[in-house]
Amino acid sequence: MQARNIFHAVRPFVSALAVVITAAALVFAIYFTQLGPQWITFLTGVLVAAILAEATRRSRAEWVVTRRTAQLSAIKTRLEREAQLRKIAEKEVAAGKPRLHLLDEVVPTMVALVDVEGRCQYHNRAFLDWLRLRPEQINGRHIREVLGTKVYQETAATMRQSLDGHPVRYERTQNMPDGAIYRLSIEHIPQLGEDGKVTGFYMLINDITSPGDVHLTHQTESRAPAHADEKSSHDMFVDSLTEQIAGQKDASRIMAAIEKDDFRLYCQLITPLAAASGEPEHYEILIRLIEEEEGMIPPGAFFPLAEKLGLMVHLDRWVVRHVTDWLARQDPPHHKLTDSMFFINVSSTTIGDPGFPEFLQLTLLEHEVNGAALCFEIPYPELASDTPTVAEFARRVKQCGCRVAISGFGRDKVMFDLLRGFQVDFLKIDGSLIFNILRAPVDLATLKAISNVARKASIKTVAELVENEETIAKLKEVGIDFAQGFGISRPQPLAG
Repeated sequence: MQARNIFHAVRPFVSALAVVITAAALVFAIYFTQLGPQWITFLTGVLVAAILAEATRRSRAEWVVTRRTAQLSAIKTRLEREAQLRKIAEKEVAAGKPRLHLLDEVVPTMVALVDVEGRCQYHNRAFLDWLRLRPEQINGRHIREVLGTKVYQETAATMRQSLDGHPVRYERTQNMPDGAIYRLSIEHIPQLGEDGKVTGFYMLINDITSPGDVHLTHQTESRAPAHADEKSSHDMFVDSLTEQIAGQKDASRIMAAIEKDDFRLYCQLITPLAAASGEPEHYEILIRLIEEEEGMIPPGAFFPLAEKLGLMVHLDRWVVRHVTDWLARQDPPHHKLTDSMFFINVSSTTIGDPGFPEFLQLTLLEHEVNGAALCFEIPYPELASDTPTVAEFARRVKQCGCRVAISGFGRDKVMFDLLRGFQVDFLKIDGSLIFNILRAPVDLATLKAISNVARKASIKTVAELVENEETIAKLKEVGIDFAQGFGISRPQPLAG
Protein backbone atom coordinates (compact mmCIF):
# COMPACT_ATOMS: atom_id res chain seq x y z
CA MET A 1 0.00 0.00 0.00
CA GLN A 2 2.85 2.41 0.86
CA ALA A 3 4.69 1.59 -2.39
CA ARG A 4 1.53 2.26 -4.38
CA ASN A 5 1.10 5.65 -2.72
CA ILE A 6 4.70 6.54 -3.53
CA PHE A 7 4.18 5.50 -7.15
CA HIS A 8 1.09 7.70 -7.54
CA ALA A 9 2.99 10.61 -6.01
CA VAL A 10 6.04 10.45 -8.34
CA ARG A 11 4.24 9.35 -11.54
CA PRO A 12 3.75 12.95 -12.92
CA PHE A 13 7.44 13.70 -12.44
CA VAL A 14 8.47 10.44 -14.12
CA SER A 15 6.44 11.33 -17.23
CA ALA A 16 8.02 14.79 -17.46
CA LEU A 17 11.49 13.32 -16.90
CA ALA A 18 10.93 10.79 -19.72
CA VAL A 19 10.08 13.62 -22.13
CA VAL A 20 13.22 15.56 -21.16
CA ILE A 21 15.45 12.49 -21.54
CA THR A 22 13.97 11.69 -24.96
CA ALA A 23 14.50 15.26 -26.17
CA ALA A 24 18.10 15.23 -24.93
CA ALA A 25 18.78 11.93 -26.68
CA LEU A 26 17.42 13.36 -29.96
CA VAL A 27 19.58 16.52 -29.74
CA PHE A 28 22.65 14.42 -28.91
CA ALA A 29 21.95 12.10 -31.87
CA ILE A 30 21.66 15.04 -34.29
CA TYR A 31 24.77 17.00 -33.28
CA PHE A 32 27.23 14.52 -31.79
CA THR A 33 26.70 11.22 -33.66
CA GLN A 34 26.82 9.94 -37.21
CA LEU A 35 23.37 8.30 -37.05
CA GLY A 36 21.44 8.14 -40.22
CA PRO A 37 18.18 10.00 -40.97
CA GLN A 38 16.13 6.94 -40.09
CA TRP A 39 17.35 6.98 -36.47
CA ILE A 40 16.80 10.68 -36.19
CA THR A 41 13.25 10.21 -37.51
CA PHE A 42 12.62 7.40 -35.01
CA LEU A 43 13.83 9.47 -32.06
CA THR A 44 11.71 12.39 -33.24
CA GLY A 45 8.63 10.15 -33.30
CA VAL A 46 9.35 8.91 -29.78
CA LEU A 47 9.70 12.51 -28.55
CA VAL A 48 6.41 13.57 -30.18
CA ALA A 49 4.61 10.54 -28.68
CA ALA A 50 5.98 11.35 -25.21
CA ILE A 51 4.90 14.98 -25.52
CA LEU A 52 1.41 13.96 -26.63
CA ALA A 53 1.13 11.46 -23.73
CA GLU A 54 2.11 14.13 -21.20
CA ALA A 55 -0.33 16.61 -22.74
CA THR A 56 -3.14 14.00 -22.55
CA ARG A 57 -2.33 13.23 -18.90
CA ARG A 58 -2.43 16.90 -17.95
CA SER A 59 -5.71 17.43 -19.84
CA ARG A 60 -7.29 14.47 -18.01
CA ALA A 61 -6.04 15.78 -14.67
CA GLU A 62 -7.60 19.16 -15.36
CA TRP A 63 -10.91 17.45 -16.32
CA VAL A 64 -10.90 15.41 -13.09
CA VAL A 65 -10.23 18.56 -11.05
CA THR A 66 -13.09 20.39 -12.80
CA ARG A 67 -15.51 17.49 -12.17
CA ARG A 68 -14.51 17.17 -8.51
CA THR A 69 -14.95 20.93 -8.08
CA ALA A 70 -18.46 20.74 -9.54
CA GLN A 71 -19.33 17.80 -7.27
CA LEU A 72 -18.05 19.63 -4.20
CA SER A 73 -20.07 22.68 -5.17
CA ALA A 74 -23.24 20.59 -5.52
CA ILE A 75 -22.60 18.91 -2.16
CA LYS A 76 -22.03 22.30 -0.54
CA THR A 77 -25.32 23.59 -1.99
CA ARG A 78 -27.17 20.50 -0.78
CA LEU A 79 -25.66 20.80 2.70
CA GLU A 80 -26.67 24.45 2.87
CA ARG A 81 -30.23 23.55 1.83
CA GLU A 82 -30.40 20.72 4.38
CA ALA A 83 -29.09 23.06 7.06
CA GLN A 84 -31.85 25.53 6.21
CA LEU A 85 -34.47 22.78 6.29
CA ARG A 86 -33.13 21.58 9.62
CA LYS A 87 -33.38 25.07 11.07
CA ILE A 88 -36.97 25.33 9.81
CA ALA A 89 -37.79 21.92 11.29
CA GLU A 90 -36.21 22.82 14.62
CA LYS A 91 -38.21 26.04 14.64
CA GLU A 92 -41.44 24.13 13.93
CA VAL A 93 -40.63 21.56 16.62
CA ALA A 94 -39.97 24.33 19.10
CA ALA A 95 -43.28 25.98 18.17
CA GLY A 96 -45.12 22.66 18.56
CA LYS A 97 -43.62 21.75 21.91
CA PRO A 98 -46.31 23.52 23.96
CA ARG A 99 -49.03 21.65 22.06
CA LEU A 100 -47.18 18.35 22.42
CA HIS A 101 -46.76 19.03 26.12
CA LEU A 102 -50.49 19.68 26.42
CA LEU A 103 -51.29 16.42 24.64
CA ASP A 104 -48.79 14.65 26.85
CA GLU A 105 -50.63 15.92 29.91
CA VAL A 106 -54.22 15.18 28.86
CA VAL A 107 -54.12 12.14 26.54
CA PRO A 108 -55.76 9.20 28.38
CA THR A 109 -53.51 6.54 26.82
CA MET A 110 -50.62 5.60 29.09
CA VAL A 111 -47.32 5.93 27.19
CA ALA A 112 -43.80 4.93 28.18
CA LEU A 113 -40.54 4.58 26.24
CA VAL A 114 -38.27 1.67 27.19
CA ASP A 115 -34.71 1.50 25.82
CA VAL A 116 -32.74 -1.61 24.83
CA GLU A 117 -31.44 -1.94 28.39
CA GLY A 118 -34.98 -2.06 29.71
CA ARG A 119 -34.88 1.40 31.31
CA CYS A 120 -37.78 3.83 31.13
CA GLN A 121 -36.61 6.93 29.25
CA TYR A 122 -39.98 8.67 28.89
CA HIS A 123 -43.49 8.55 30.34
CA ASN A 124 -46.57 10.72 30.06
CA ARG A 125 -48.86 11.98 32.80
CA ALA A 126 -51.41 9.18 32.43
CA PHE A 127 -48.69 6.54 32.94
CA LEU A 128 -47.46 8.35 36.04
CA ASP A 129 -50.96 8.71 37.50
CA TRP A 130 -51.86 5.09 36.80
CA LEU A 131 -48.87 3.73 38.70
CA ARG A 132 -49.22 6.42 41.39
CA LEU A 133 -45.46 6.96 41.42
CA ARG A 134 -43.24 10.02 41.49
CA PRO A 135 -41.26 10.93 38.33
CA GLU A 136 -37.96 10.01 39.99
CA GLN A 137 -39.35 6.51 40.60
CA ILE A 138 -39.78 6.03 36.82
CA ASN A 139 -37.17 8.12 34.99
CA GLY A 140 -34.11 6.01 34.16
CA ARG A 141 -35.39 3.09 36.22
CA HIS A 142 -35.52 -0.44 34.90
CA ILE A 143 -39.01 -1.41 33.80
CA ARG A 144 -38.85 -4.25 36.35
CA GLU A 145 -38.68 -1.68 39.15
CA VAL A 146 -41.46 0.41 37.59
CA LEU A 147 -44.01 -2.36 36.95
CA GLY A 148 -42.97 -4.75 39.69
CA THR A 149 -41.24 -8.12 39.42
CA LYS A 150 -44.44 -10.17 38.94
CA VAL A 151 -45.82 -8.07 36.08
CA TYR A 152 -42.36 -7.86 34.49
CA GLN A 153 -41.96 -11.64 34.50
CA GLU A 154 -45.41 -12.09 32.95
CA THR A 155 -44.68 -9.62 30.13
CA ALA A 156 -40.93 -10.18 29.64
CA ALA A 157 -41.48 -12.36 26.56
CA THR A 158 -43.46 -9.64 24.76
CA MET A 159 -40.82 -7.05 25.66
CA ARG A 160 -38.11 -9.23 24.12
CA GLN A 161 -40.18 -9.51 20.94
CA SER A 162 -40.46 -5.72 20.82
CA LEU A 163 -36.70 -5.30 21.27
CA ASP A 164 -36.25 -7.73 18.35
CA GLY A 165 -38.18 -5.24 16.20
CA HIS A 166 -41.62 -6.90 16.22
CA PRO A 167 -44.77 -4.87 17.05
CA VAL A 168 -46.80 -6.58 19.78
CA ARG A 169 -50.41 -6.10 20.85
CA TYR A 170 -52.17 -7.99 23.63
CA GLU A 171 -54.61 -7.70 26.51
CA ARG A 172 -54.07 -8.62 30.16
CA THR A 173 -55.76 -8.32 33.51
CA GLN A 174 -54.13 -6.52 36.41
CA ASN A 175 -54.91 -6.91 40.11
CA MET A 176 -54.60 -3.64 41.99
CA PRO A 177 -53.70 -3.19 45.69
CA ASP A 178 -57.29 -2.07 46.43
CA GLY A 179 -58.62 -5.42 45.18
CA ALA A 180 -59.94 -4.11 41.86
CA ILE A 181 -59.20 -6.10 38.71
CA TYR A 182 -58.39 -4.00 35.66
CA ARG A 183 -58.40 -5.09 32.04
CA LEU A 184 -55.74 -3.48 29.88
CA SER A 185 -55.05 -3.31 26.15
CA ILE A 186 -51.29 -3.01 25.61
CA GLU A 187 -49.35 -2.28 22.43
CA HIS A 188 -45.57 -2.23 21.91
CA ILE A 189 -44.20 -0.18 18.99
CA PRO A 190 -40.44 -0.66 18.31
CA GLN A 191 -38.34 2.50 17.95
CA LEU A 192 -35.63 2.45 15.27
CA GLY A 193 -32.45 4.53 15.17
CA GLU A 194 -30.95 6.20 12.09
CA ASP A 195 -29.00 3.01 11.35
CA GLY A 196 -32.23 1.00 11.30
CA LYS A 197 -31.44 -0.83 14.53
CA VAL A 198 -33.93 -1.08 17.41
CA THR A 199 -33.19 1.44 20.16
CA GLY A 200 -36.19 0.59 22.32
CA PHE A 201 -39.98 0.47 22.13
CA TYR A 202 -43.00 2.55 23.06
CA MET A 203 -45.49 0.94 25.42
CA LEU A 204 -49.10 2.15 24.93
CA ILE A 205 -51.63 1.08 27.55
CA ASN A 206 -55.42 1.62 27.45
CA ASP A 207 -57.88 0.75 30.20
CA ILE A 208 -60.72 -1.35 28.71
CA THR A 209 -62.20 -2.65 31.97
CA SER A 210 -65.84 -3.77 31.87
CA PRO A 211 -68.13 -4.20 34.90
CA GLY A 212 -67.63 -7.96 35.02
CA ASP A 213 -63.87 -7.51 35.35
CA VAL A 214 -64.15 -5.46 38.54
CA HIS A 215 -64.08 -7.37 41.80
CA LEU A 216 -63.30 -5.56 45.04
CA THR A 217 -62.04 -7.79 47.83
CA HIS A 218 -63.94 -7.41 51.08
CA GLN A 219 -61.67 -7.20 54.09
CA THR A 220 -62.68 -9.32 57.07
CA GLU A 221 -61.10 -6.86 59.45
CA SER A 222 -61.22 -3.10 59.29
CA ARG A 223 -58.61 -0.85 60.73
CA ALA A 224 -59.65 2.49 62.20
CA PRO A 225 -57.50 5.50 61.27
CA ALA A 226 -55.23 7.04 63.84
CA HIS A 227 -57.66 9.96 64.11
CA ALA A 228 -61.41 9.95 63.59
CA ASP A 229 -61.24 12.60 60.87
CA GLU A 230 -58.49 10.86 58.89
CA LYS A 231 -59.12 8.78 55.75
CA SER A 232 -57.12 6.04 54.10
CA SER A 233 -55.23 6.91 50.94
CA HIS A 234 -57.61 4.70 48.95
CA ASP A 235 -60.69 6.54 50.28
CA MET A 236 -59.04 9.86 49.44
CA PHE A 237 -58.34 8.55 45.94
CA VAL A 238 -61.96 7.44 45.50
CA ASP A 239 -63.23 10.78 46.82
CA SER A 240 -60.96 12.54 44.34
CA LEU A 241 -62.38 10.47 41.49
CA THR A 242 -65.89 11.25 42.69
CA GLU A 243 -65.11 14.94 42.49
CA GLN A 244 -63.74 14.53 38.95
CA ILE A 245 -66.71 12.51 37.67
CA ALA A 246 -69.66 13.82 39.64
CA GLY A 247 -68.50 17.26 40.70
CA GLN A 248 -69.19 16.64 44.40
CA LYS A 249 -68.48 14.04 47.08
CA ASP A 250 -71.74 12.09 46.92
CA ALA A 251 -73.59 9.74 44.59
CA SER A 252 -76.37 12.12 43.49
CA ARG A 253 -74.52 13.43 40.44
CA ILE A 254 -73.58 9.91 39.31
CA MET A 255 -77.23 8.89 39.63
CA ALA A 256 -78.05 11.95 37.54
CA ALA A 257 -75.61 10.71 34.90
CA ILE A 258 -77.45 7.38 34.85
CA GLU A 259 -80.84 9.10 34.58
CA LYS A 260 -79.62 11.46 31.85
CA ASP A 261 -78.11 8.63 29.79
CA ASP A 262 -74.60 10.07 30.03
CA PHE A 263 -73.22 6.72 28.94
CA ARG A 264 -72.43 5.02 25.66
CA LEU A 265 -72.88 1.34 24.86
CA TYR A 266 -70.29 -0.54 22.84
CA CYS A 267 -70.21 -4.16 21.70
CA GLN A 268 -67.37 -6.55 20.91
CA LEU A 269 -67.76 -9.52 18.59
CA ILE A 270 -67.63 -13.08 19.98
CA THR A 271 -67.09 -15.24 16.91
CA PRO A 272 -67.41 -19.03 16.48
CA LEU A 273 -64.11 -20.75 15.67
CA ALA A 274 -65.45 -23.79 13.83
CA ALA A 275 -66.68 -22.70 10.39
CA ALA A 276 -68.98 -25.72 10.04
CA SER A 277 -70.46 -25.47 13.54
CA GLY A 278 -73.44 -23.40 12.46
CA GLU A 279 -73.06 -21.27 15.59
CA PRO A 280 -74.13 -17.62 15.29
CA GLU A 281 -71.99 -14.67 16.24
CA HIS A 282 -72.51 -13.14 19.68
CA TYR A 283 -71.55 -9.80 21.25
CA GLU A 284 -70.37 -8.57 24.64
CA ILE A 285 -71.87 -5.27 25.79
CA LEU A 286 -69.39 -2.68 27.11
CA ILE A 287 -70.27 0.63 28.76
CA ARG A 288 -68.37 3.92 28.85
CA LEU A 289 -69.12 7.11 30.79
CA ILE A 290 -68.95 10.36 28.80
CA GLU A 291 -67.40 13.47 30.33
CA GLU A 292 -68.53 17.01 29.58
CA GLU A 293 -66.17 17.34 26.62
CA GLU A 294 -67.08 13.95 25.15
CA GLY A 295 -63.98 12.32 26.58
CA MET A 296 -64.23 8.74 27.79
CA ILE A 297 -63.56 8.20 31.50
CA PRO A 298 -61.46 5.01 31.87
CA PRO A 299 -63.83 2.25 33.03
CA GLY A 300 -61.18 0.96 35.42
CA ALA A 301 -61.50 4.26 37.28
CA PHE A 302 -65.30 4.53 37.19
CA PHE A 303 -66.42 0.98 38.09
CA PRO A 304 -64.59 0.73 41.46
CA LEU A 305 -66.07 4.10 42.34
CA ALA A 306 -69.61 3.01 41.38
CA GLU A 307 -69.06 -0.24 43.30
CA LYS A 308 -68.00 1.66 46.41
CA LEU A 309 -71.00 3.99 46.24
CA GLY A 310 -73.46 1.13 45.67
CA LEU A 311 -74.47 2.30 42.20
CA MET A 312 -73.63 -0.79 40.15
CA VAL A 313 -77.13 -2.25 40.56
CA HIS A 314 -78.58 0.93 38.99
CA LEU A 315 -75.97 0.90 36.23
CA ASP A 316 -76.60 -2.79 35.43
CA ARG A 317 -80.34 -2.08 35.13
CA TRP A 318 -79.57 0.88 32.85
CA VAL A 319 -77.63 -1.45 30.55
CA VAL A 320 -80.41 -4.07 30.47
CA ARG A 321 -83.05 -1.43 29.68
CA HIS A 322 -81.07 0.12 26.84
CA VAL A 323 -79.97 -3.17 25.28
CA THR A 324 -83.54 -4.54 25.25
CA ASP A 325 -84.81 -1.22 23.90
CA TRP A 326 -82.19 -1.34 21.14
CA LEU A 327 -83.15 -4.93 20.25
CA ALA A 328 -86.83 -3.98 20.14
CA ARG A 329 -86.08 -1.16 17.71
CA GLN A 330 -84.45 -3.46 15.17
CA ASP A 331 -87.40 -3.39 12.74
CA PRO A 332 -87.32 -5.59 10.86
CA PRO A 333 -84.93 -7.63 13.03
CA HIS A 334 -81.49 -7.82 11.49
CA HIS A 335 -80.95 -11.30 10.05
CA LYS A 336 -77.51 -11.53 11.65
CA LEU A 337 -79.01 -10.95 15.11
CA THR A 338 -81.74 -13.58 14.88
CA ASP A 339 -79.88 -16.13 17.00
CA SER A 340 -77.21 -13.85 18.44
CA MET A 341 -76.84 -13.28 22.17
CA PHE A 342 -75.66 -10.13 23.92
CA PHE A 343 -73.44 -10.81 26.90
CA ILE A 344 -74.00 -8.38 29.80
CA ASN A 345 -71.64 -8.22 32.78
CA VAL A 346 -73.33 -8.03 36.18
CA SER A 347 -71.81 -6.86 39.45
CA SER A 348 -71.87 -8.54 42.86
CA THR A 349 -74.60 -6.15 44.07
CA THR A 350 -76.85 -7.07 41.15
CA ILE A 351 -76.25 -10.78 41.72
CA GLY A 352 -77.35 -10.34 45.31
CA ASP A 353 -80.33 -8.11 44.45
CA PRO A 354 -83.54 -10.22 44.86
CA GLY A 355 -85.53 -7.70 42.80
CA PHE A 356 -83.37 -7.85 39.68
CA PRO A 357 -84.93 -11.00 38.13
CA GLU A 358 -88.41 -9.46 38.41
CA PHE A 359 -87.12 -6.22 36.84
CA LEU A 360 -85.56 -8.31 34.05
CA GLN A 361 -88.79 -10.17 33.32
CA LEU A 362 -90.87 -6.98 33.21
CA THR A 363 -88.32 -5.27 30.94
CA LEU A 364 -88.35 -8.18 28.48
CA LEU A 365 -92.16 -8.19 28.43
CA GLU A 366 -92.33 -4.42 27.99
CA HIS A 367 -90.06 -4.46 24.94
CA GLU A 368 -91.30 -7.85 23.67
CA VAL A 369 -87.75 -9.20 23.52
CA ASN A 370 -86.97 -12.91 23.83
CA GLY A 371 -84.92 -13.58 26.95
CA ALA A 372 -82.67 -15.90 24.92
CA ALA A 373 -81.12 -12.77 23.38
CA LEU A 374 -79.39 -11.94 26.68
CA CYS A 375 -76.61 -13.80 28.46
CA PHE A 376 -75.47 -12.57 31.88
CA GLU A 377 -71.77 -12.84 32.73
CA ILE A 378 -71.01 -13.72 36.35
CA PRO A 379 -67.41 -13.08 37.46
CA TYR A 380 -65.69 -16.25 38.62
CA PRO A 381 -64.55 -14.64 41.92
CA GLU A 382 -68.22 -14.08 42.79
CA LEU A 383 -68.97 -17.74 42.11
CA ALA A 384 -66.06 -18.80 44.32
CA SER A 385 -66.93 -16.46 47.19
CA ASP A 386 -70.73 -16.92 47.31
CA THR A 387 -71.79 -19.97 45.31
CA PRO A 388 -75.37 -20.29 46.70
CA THR A 389 -76.25 -16.65 45.86
CA VAL A 390 -74.82 -17.01 42.36
CA ALA A 391 -76.71 -20.28 41.83
CA GLU A 392 -79.99 -18.64 42.86
CA PHE A 393 -79.34 -15.65 40.57
CA ALA A 394 -78.57 -17.97 37.66
CA ARG A 395 -81.69 -20.04 38.29
CA ARG A 396 -83.99 -17.01 38.30
CA VAL A 397 -82.58 -15.30 35.20
CA LYS A 398 -82.77 -18.60 33.31
CA GLN A 399 -86.45 -18.73 34.23
CA CYS A 400 -86.72 -15.52 32.17
CA GLY A 401 -85.25 -17.39 29.21
CA CYS A 402 -81.79 -15.80 29.52
CA ARG A 403 -78.45 -17.58 29.44
CA VAL A 404 -75.63 -17.57 31.99
CA ALA A 405 -71.87 -17.34 31.48
CA ILE A 406 -68.99 -17.50 33.97
CA SER A 407 -66.30 -14.95 33.05
CA GLY A 408 -62.66 -15.00 34.12
CA PHE A 409 -62.64 -18.81 34.39
CA GLY A 410 -59.12 -20.19 34.83
CA ARG A 411 -57.74 -16.95 36.26
CA ASP A 412 -56.96 -18.67 39.57
CA LYS A 413 -57.69 -22.31 40.40
CA VAL A 414 -59.87 -24.30 38.02
CA MET A 415 -62.69 -25.76 40.13
CA PHE A 416 -65.50 -27.39 38.16
CA ASP A 417 -67.20 -28.49 41.38
CA LEU A 418 -68.40 -24.90 41.82
CA LEU A 419 -70.55 -25.28 38.70
CA ARG A 420 -72.67 -28.01 40.23
CA GLY A 421 -76.14 -27.02 41.27
CA PHE A 422 -77.02 -24.80 38.32
CA GLN A 423 -76.67 -24.96 34.56
CA VAL A 424 -74.03 -22.79 32.92
CA ASP A 425 -74.26 -22.10 29.20
CA PHE A 426 -70.81 -20.53 28.60
CA LEU A 427 -67.39 -20.55 30.23
CA LYS A 428 -65.37 -17.47 29.30
CA ILE A 429 -61.74 -18.49 29.77
CA ASP A 430 -59.64 -15.71 31.28
CA GLY A 431 -57.24 -13.88 28.99
CA SER A 432 -54.30 -14.35 31.35
CA LEU A 433 -54.48 -18.07 30.53
CA ILE A 434 -55.12 -17.58 26.80
CA PHE A 435 -52.22 -15.15 26.52
CA ASN A 436 -49.65 -17.80 27.50
CA ILE A 437 -50.85 -20.93 25.67
CA LEU A 438 -48.32 -20.53 22.84
CA ARG A 439 -45.31 -20.53 25.17
CA ALA A 440 -46.44 -22.12 28.45
CA PRO A 441 -47.17 -25.88 28.22
CA VAL A 442 -48.86 -25.84 31.64
CA ASP A 443 -51.36 -23.18 30.54
CA LEU A 444 -52.01 -25.05 27.29
CA ALA A 445 -52.65 -28.27 29.25
CA THR A 446 -55.02 -26.36 31.55
CA LEU A 447 -56.90 -25.00 28.53
CA LYS A 448 -57.23 -28.51 27.06
CA ALA A 449 -58.59 -29.82 30.36
CA ILE A 450 -61.17 -27.00 30.54
CA SER A 451 -62.21 -27.66 26.94
CA ASN A 452 -62.61 -31.41 27.50
CA VAL A 453 -64.65 -31.08 30.69
CA ALA A 454 -66.82 -28.30 29.25
CA ARG A 455 -67.57 -30.34 26.14
CA LYS A 456 -68.65 -33.33 28.23
CA ALA A 457 -70.88 -31.03 30.31
CA SER A 458 -72.36 -29.43 27.13
CA ILE A 459 -70.97 -26.01 28.09
CA LYS A 460 -69.72 -23.71 25.32
CA THR A 461 -66.27 -22.19 25.80
CA VAL A 462 -65.20 -18.64 24.92
CA ALA A 463 -61.53 -17.59 24.85
CA GLU A 464 -61.00 -13.99 26.01
CA LEU A 465 -58.26 -11.53 24.97
CA VAL A 466 -57.42 -13.34 21.72
CA GLU A 467 -54.78 -11.28 19.95
CA ASN A 468 -53.35 -13.02 16.87
CA GLU A 469 -53.81 -15.70 14.22
CA GLU A 470 -51.40 -18.10 15.94
CA THR A 471 -53.55 -18.09 19.07
CA ILE A 472 -56.72 -18.55 17.00
CA ALA A 473 -55.19 -21.57 15.26
CA LYS A 474 -54.21 -23.13 18.60
CA LEU A 475 -57.71 -22.52 20.03
CA LYS A 476 -59.24 -24.28 17.02
CA GLU A 477 -56.86 -27.18 17.54
CA VAL A 478 -57.83 -27.47 21.22
CA GLY A 479 -61.55 -27.30 20.37
CA ILE A 480 -62.56 -23.97 21.91
CA ASP A 481 -65.97 -22.88 20.59
CA PHE A 482 -65.73 -19.07 20.49
CA ALA A 483 -63.07 -16.35 20.58
CA GLN A 484 -63.15 -12.70 21.63
CA GLY A 485 -60.45 -10.02 21.63
CA PHE A 486 -58.64 -7.44 19.51
CA GLY A 487 -57.44 -10.26 17.24
CA ILE A 488 -61.09 -10.84 16.35
CA SER A 489 -62.64 -7.36 16.51
CA ARG A 490 -62.26 -4.12 18.41
CA PRO A 491 -65.23 -2.75 20.37
CA GLN A 492 -67.69 -0.82 18.21
CA PRO A 493 -70.49 1.56 19.23
CA LEU A 494 -73.87 -0.14 19.52
CA ALA A 495 -75.46 1.50 16.47
CA GLY A 496 -78.83 3.15 16.66
